[in-house]
This record gives sequence, C-alpha cells and structure tokens, in this order.
Amino acid sequence: MIATDTSSLVAYLSGEAGDDVRRIEAAVASDDLCLPPPVLSELLSKPDLSQIESLLSDIPLMDLSPGFWDRAGRTRRVLRVRGLKAALADSLIAQCCIDADVSLIARDRDYRHFERWCGLKLA
Repeated sequence: MIATDTSSLVAYLSGEAGDDVRRIEAAVASDDLCLPPPVLSELLSKPDLSQIESLLSDIPLMDLSPGFWDRAGRTRRVLRVRGLKAALADSLIAQCCIDADVSLIARDRDYRHFERWCGLKLA
C-alpha cells in the first residue's frame, strides 16, 4: 500500500503532470492506493471537489490505531520545537503513514521535515 497527500491527489484529479501524479496513477492501477483520514476530510470539504465522492469511496481508508492522537501531537511537537513548519493536517497525515509503515506520495515539501525527524517514508 501507498498513501497520498491531499495536494498530490488534487493534482492527479485535475489532470496535472508530475512524479507524484505518476505514482498515484501506478498505485490506482495496482489497487495499492490508500487514504489517510485527514486527506479524505480535506477533499470532501472542498466545494469544487464534492462531485468526486464516489471515486473517493473506492479508495481504502487507513485505520487509526490506539494512541494515534497522542503520537500525532508528539510528532508535531518534535518539529515545532525545532522551529520547523508542522501544520496540524500534515501532522495527522504523516502520523497515519508512520503508524502504518506506509510511504506517502506528497507534493508538499513540508513533509520532508517529518521524514528527517519523525520516521515518515516519502515515496
């Protein structure tokens, strides 16, 4: 399995080009794509993307394991004490992937901090 960040999935759905889009295409073709729950929430909250709900329901949603919220907060703190950007949604997405030991397809460069300091695997 491989997960995707919101920005990469939006790029894929919009028909944009990029390495992240190619990775999503390959994961969709092999039924290996999964969604961290915060990505689903972000996408469904976008007014211009509400028409894709049926497509999103075909992509498996990652489970949250016990203690998730504590780990997500602590992961975010690891970056913030270093003065690094750690948006809440990005922290939640990263923690889902860290917990499941699943690589993340991401267009957003802020995830590199989670990779360096927190154990996130970027695709």
